[in-house]
Amino acid sequence: MAVEIRVPDLGESVVDVTVLKWHKQPGDSVEEGDVVVELETDKANVEVPAPSSGFLESISIQEGESASVGDLLGTITETPSQAREQPEAPQEREAVSPQAAHHTELQPKATPSVRRLAEELGIDISKIEGSGAGGRITREDVLAMRQAPSGAQQAESRKTVEAQPIKEPPPAPSEAPARELSELERRERMSTRRRVIARRLVEAQHTAAMLTTFNECDMSNVIEIRRRLGPRFQEKYGVKLGFMSFFTKAVVAALKEFPYLNAEIDGEDIILKYHYDIGIAVGAKEGLVVPVIRNADRKSFAEIEKEIDELATKVRNNTISLEEVRGGTFTITNGGIYGSLLSTPILNPPQVGILGMHAIKERPVVVEGQVVVRPMMYLALTYDHRIVDGSDAVRFLVRIKELIEDPTSLMLES
Repeated sequence: MAVEIRVPDLGESVVDVTVLKWHKQPGDSVEEGDVVVELETDKANVEVPAPSSGFLESISIQEGESASVGDLLGTITETPSQAREQPEAPQEREAVSPQAAHHTELQPKATPSVRRLAEELGIDISKIEGSGAGGRITREDVLAMRQAPSGAQQAESRKTVEAQPIKEPPPAPSEAPARELSELERRERMSTRRRVIARRLVEAQHTAAMLTTFNECDMSNVIEIRRRLGPRFQEKYGVKLGFMSFFTKAVVAALKEFPYLNAEIDGEDIILKYHYDIGIAVGAKEGLVVPVIRNADRKSFAEIEKEIDELATKVRNNTISLEEVRGGTFTITNGGIYGSLLSTPILNPPQVGILGMHAIKERPVVVEGQVVVRPMMYLALTYDHRIVDGSDAVRFLVRIKELIEDPTSLMLES
């Protein structure tokens, strides 16, 4: 009996995946727990283990193709397939009736999720010419068909329109057909992660009332603490004392004073959270990934720095797990490591606040009536104005500024 390998439930809004790599091929033996296939999501890559021992019988979704949770990836059998042990004789191939062969040719190759998409859009999947491996129909083929319907579909549309009252014609779709490239241009397909990131950023702008407030803070005291304690800190804990642990501690302290920045909207309700799981944005090849420092309020500077270092390494090596990027309550992003002087960070839904750090620059500032040069950093707080009032957002950012400029209390608490 064949055992099915399906796309697992990955939780927290992960619906679509891309098959990144098959580690086994049809006919290969597998042991229960062996990694059979690797999937790519917008957050992390996921390894799918074999549910039982046996032989990989078939692959239903090829590398580079999209799938949804629950889709069949392949099957495992207890014994090798007879079809692979005994190659089909030429006489047997010739014995296939023309009608059966014609019927087989008419069957479109597509995953269940692609078939469902075609059904939802009212598209005849048998009319689509697949661009995937072996002529397989992909989601993009179906969407392209929607944008450029066939003659039969156009005729059907005309019948529908004729049967309805005359209305103003809808505007032409904004998506332009793929254009021809010059020899100095190159087309590159967006990865699953990049496509989902793009979609969610647009959704965030459409669904949240985002505003950004700015402030600046003097980094002199934090820099001095790092200068004095940095070498001993690294010698004792095996990790550098960075800026991020100070800001993580300051954010947690400020969130305790302004709890609506550590909340989310659920329908017409507000969910206030009294756990402090701080997301730290880390740059990766395919885009920002936000691993989460859980229970940051209970962790020391050393624990935070170690965890950030470990998670950032996993992100860059593409070994971060879904569990390590789930469930953040507030996010910190540091564009300053790339030289950004000022920016407006975008929310990471369903969170309602994100703090943007920026490059430290020496600037003239007035201190007690005197113009002095100090290392200054601009801070940006983007918040969801639906549940966070402007006064709370401004005071939240001011509180972070105060804690960073006088970080003694943060260190005493740790």
